[in-house]
Amino acid sequence: MLVLDTADLPAADRIEAYHAVAVGESGSCSVEQEHPEAGIRKRLEVWNFGPLTLFATRGSGMRIWRTPRHARCDSMNTVSIITQSQGTGAFTWNGHQQHVGPDALALAQKTAGYEYAWSGEGLSVAFMVDTDRLGLPEHLVRTSIPLLRHSNIAPLLLHHIRSLYHRADQLSADPGAEALASATLELTRALIVSVAADERTRRSVAEDTLLTRVLAYIRAHLTDPALTPHSIAAAHNISVRTLYRLCEQGGLGLEKWIIRRRLEGARRDLAMPEHAHRTIEAVARSWGFTNPSNFSRRFHQTYGATPRQWRRLHHQAAFSPLDEA
Repeated sequence: MLVLDTADLPAADRIEAYHAVAVGESGSCSVEQEHPEAGIRKRLEVWNFGPLTLFATRGSGMRIWRTPRHARCDSMNTVSIITQSQGTGAFTWNGHQQHVGPDALALAQKTAGYEYAWSGEGLSVAFMVDTDRLGLPEHLVRTSIPLLRHSNIAPLLLHHIRSLYHRADQLSADPGAEALASATLELTRALIVSVAADERTRRSVAEDTLLTRVLAYIRAHLTDPALTPHSIAAAHNISVRTLYRLCEQGGLGLEKWIIRRRLEGARRDLAMPEHAHRTIEAVARSWGFTNPSNFSRRFHQTYGATPRQWRRLHHQAAFSPLDEA
């Protein structure tokens, strides 16, 4: 949901407006804009997924920082995972410095203080949640901050956050928004303990979050036609039998779940104008369907229309005779 677009405001009011919205949405902080004399450009969107708040900030360079003094000015004690989809961010905490590019993320805890910045045009996507929601001691959270790059969980959480962002309007209004928040928190817990906890805690959290991590892994590899129960099990150091039992306990059938997610992805692409130049077969293959007839049959069974009918319904002008299913 859009909460601020400075393009709608007089240039003289933009800095003050952005600062007021930033404080109102995420708590006390200080903000410094890059080249304010040239005018700033900011577009801020915010979505709520139960206890979790997702932010997307797009625009000109800036620096934002929070100190323990800021934390004392309000009652918010939060943890944030920060990502940078455009440009390169710079994160600083307690002497630790790191660049946050498209393949990295940073963890910030408000009461510990931190600084985040980027130069030029950028897009930062982050989520914020109360620290208590993680169910982890604060010292463990802080210990993990400089170590996240060593975790195998980081790419899964990064992909998960970007997936939430790309469909945030739809997903935040869905009845499953609370479940998505729970999955996000479980991945975050797994990320933190994977680099900062003792062996006993790691094993405990790994067991608790295994299904969440498996599903996040599948979502990140849905477009890979080589995705199989064997490859999924091997990636998590479990047997295929254990994988099936885990999914059964979670109330889902593995193959059916994968096929449904792939069908959803193909359906979205077929309805999008930017994919109008691609054949239906090409779209299907990009989502792991190697047999066009099988894809068309499953699509029709699930949605009550053929892929060709679905595409024609959404952008008839872009329909091509090549698009045969």
